[in-house]
Amino acid sequence: MGFIYENIVRPVLFKMDPEQAHYLGRNSLMTMSALPTLCNLVRSYNLIKESEPVKLFGLEFANRVGLAAGMDKDGEFPRAIEALGFGHAEVGTVTPFGQSGNPTPRLFRYPEHNALINRMGFNNNGAGAMHNTLSKNYHKAERGMPVGVNIGKAKMTPLEDAAQDYLASFRKLADQADYFTINVSSPNTQGLRDLQGATFLRDLLQTLRNENLYYAKSMGHIPHPLLLKIAPDLSFEEIDEVLEVLLDLNYDGIIATNTTVQRPKEFKSRESGGLSGGSFIRQRSKELIKYIHKSTGGKLPIIGVGGIDSVESACEKIDAGASLVQIYTGWIYRGPFFTRKLVKGLKSQN
Repeated sequence: MGFIYENIVRPVLFKMDPEQAHYLGRNSLMTMSALPTLCNLVRSYNLIKESEPVKLFGLEFANRVGLAAGMDKDGEFPRAIEALGFGHAEVGTVTPFGQSGNPTPRLFRYPEHNALINRMGFNNNGAGAMHNTLSKNYHKAERGMPVGVNIGKAKMTPLEDAAQDYLASFRKLADQADYFTINVSSPNTQGLRDLQGATFLRDLLQTLRNENLYYAKSMGHIPHPLLLKIAPDLSFEEIDEVLEVLLDLNYDGIIATNTTVQRPKEFKSRESGGLSGGSFIRQRSKELIKYIHKSTGGKLPIIGVGGIDSVESACEKIDAGASLVQIYTGWIYRGPFFTRKLVKGLKSQN
């Protein structure tokens, strides 16, 4: 399957505009999601489970591989993602109301590096639309894998009001999310990364934690797992500050990492945006995972993301201290059946 994709399908897709190819893939996955019998058939081939489910955040994951946020921005095709062998999916990033994102072109391929640059800018249909889609097509009570909802700040919202955006999306989607990821690390919404700093982070995360506890109490549920997604461009000192807040507020985990604004010296493109995929982000995310794991004594679960395009690169994340991994760019380059290969390879290493 991988040979067919990489030698026949991918060359055709890569002749298309990157965003046009994305929407073609999106539409195909939406069509597949609307056909439960097909999904069940595909899933019977692709799904490889661990000997025992991976238990994390109070949830159960059939395997360690998930789809990172950014691919399914509106929760439109998680049923197809499950069928293709993933153990979980993260949808979004979603904002309280729909927004168009940044001007095009805003997505660029670099096959020589197995990398992408994007400056999408949280283009999405809004929390209300995502709620309607998930509740209708992949309801929490009926799904076969955890779905995380990645929430962010709208482009036009001032930083001092950012917490209200996160609260609004949380409230709208609380009955459909298995966990929430707070995205303060995308480089493509102006000022967003400032929310990682001491001025804003503690207040933001405490506000969301309090809302989570209130919601759980009012509904008679246990609180949702809350995770923070960080940038790979933070210094170790900045990471220490972030970890202090997460541990103080009893957050459930951390996702390391988002895309990077750094460019390796061999990378010649001058396009702005977040770089994903390739050896540079693979190494940087591994370093941060290892640092976080050591700094917290393994007390803070980590989802490892960045540059995973092989079993070896996924194993690196697990060996460094990650409990789960997520893929995005590697899936684009390796194809839809790459997940099965990855899960099978990770299982053989356990």
